[in-house]
Amino acid sequence: MKRVQGGVTAAKGFLAAATAAGIKYKNRTDMAMIYSEKSCRAAGTFTTNVVKAAPVLWDRHVTEDIGRAQAVVVNSGIANACTGAEGFACCRETAEEVEKILPVPADEILIASTGVIGMQMPVDRLRAGVRAMVPMLDGSMEAGHAAAGAILTTDTHEKEVAVSFEACGRTVTLGGMCKGSGMIHPNMCTMLAFLTTDLAISEELLREALRADIADTYNMISVDGDTSTNDTVLLLANGQVGNPEITEKNADYEAFCQVLRFVNTELAKMMAGDGEGATALLEVKVIRAASKKAAKVLSKSVVCSSLVKAMIFGHDANFGRILCALGYSGETFDPERIDLFFESKAGKMLIFRDGVAVSYSEEEATRILSEPEVTIIADMKMGEAEATAWGCDLSYDYVKINADYRS
Repeated sequence: MKRVQGGVTAAKGFLAAATAAGIKYKNRTDMAMIYSEKSCRAAGTFTTNVVKAAPVLWDRHVTEDIGRAQAVVVNSGIANACTGAEGFACCRETAEEVEKILPVPADEILIASTGVIGMQMPVDRLRAGVRAMVPMLDGSMEAGHAAAGAILTTDTHEKEVAVSFEACGRTVTLGGMCKGSGMIHPNMCTMLAFLTTDLAISEELLREALRADIADTYNMISVDGDTSTNDTVLLLANGQVGNPEITEKNADYEAFCQVLRFVNTELAKMMAGDGEGATALLEVKVIRAASKKAAKVLSKSVVCSSLVKAMIFGHDANFGRILCALGYSGETFDPERIDLFFESKAGKMLIFRDGVAVSYSEEEATRILSEPEVTIIADMKMGEAEATAWGCDLSYDYVKINADYRS
């Protein structure tokens, strides 16, 4: 596995484009398109929120009933959620506009939106955006980067990653881009993620690999405890590397799953670290837990705690907040056996052992907690299971950003 430059256009046969369609924002790009030269196997996972945006309903049909896709159209600014039949019709009209220009049937075109909930979409602007982007479709790294920028809302930077690896005797590439900064919570978040690969793999295995992977990646991040209406992860495989299609769980399939885990983990961490108003990425590792389920529950309980997040923002070694979050997680453990550590590039510190605080330097703890990436390690001493969750600190700017988000 080798990290390479680029994102959604890194794999063979994938093109991208971006344009300023004026959906909601002014003087910035707000529409993106991903296009494959060949029809792709398609898999998707979506929000668990009962209130689902129109693009989520559209994409579930495409990925689950059709199983193939060749293009993705994304807009930022308006979420197309809570928009009723008109919102769903907007998805169809956008796909039909693509169908007019490209040799792709409307039911093989995926749609994604992010932004303000409850506003109807300006369909004419979406159509115009499609017409503007098609001539600009390009397989360059720059085109992929432009697409990654067009899908952002309150994000502060583009989020992309690409990796090459060996499978079936070929050099295969998997690339991706995502957006996500607020309304981020386990069971996915206000996040959109788009993954592209030139590997040939069956629809069944592609779907299984993606669904299994998000449990330990996107479902382990939280910024603010709110699960969105629009959460979408789409994975397209066009087979242009020319390998014999993977149809069984062999070594090549395992290599693909390993790379998929790396790419999704990197994208998930980028979102967590770019939480609205965040100054630090918070990583919570629970080790030696009684079960994998317990480790996940415990790590997510800590990373979701507003008091822990505020503690990280203040660089304050207030470990009682961590113990409190572990204690109300619903999992059973012996608090007299736990060890707690703080870790960052500035060092590692034991701060709590077997039920009592240890002697430590407040100045050293502050130095460790002042880094842009901070890890809390909780050693439960109950078994061999472990899990990691990612989040961010809670700053004053989070409230400022969300107090006037619509305006």
